[in-house]
Amino acid sequence: MSIKVYTDGACKGNPGRGGWGVLIIIGQSRKEFYGGEPNSTNNIMEMQAAIEALKHLKGTSECVELHTDSNYLKQGITDWINKWKINGWKNASRKPVANKDLWVELDMLCSNMNMKWKWVKAHDGEPGNERADFLANLGVDCVS
Repeated sequence: MSIKVYTDGACKGNPGRGGWGVLIIIGQSRKEFYGGEPNSTNNIMEMQAAIEALKHLKGTSECVELHTDSNYLKQGITDWINKWKINGWKNASRKPVANKDLWVELDMLCSNMNMKWKWVKAHDGEPGNERADFLANLGVDCVS
């Protein structure tokens, strides 16, 4: 059995008040949670959602299928991160990688998990993604 995870981030202003949302589906069971930061960015909140989901699932031996509408997150963790590590955490422009601390944490959380990263189109009616978006916006609303 695989575990389906839907994550999303939101920001009112960029930077601005940010929120993240997570929906985890294991069989017939669903778990939802969210949080926020008073000053963040969309990319940081997308990453934070994935981090929070994987912290919750730490130690699972099941396949984790994580759905995100963020190309930044999916490409970063499945492709770019390998180049960044080889290049001493410098991007293609030879500048320091943005959000390195979050990438390192995300990489560590993924290292012992059977992960499948899936990109989904945002605001396209996919129920799991729509729910994660709703939760992320609750996260924005919970910060002052």
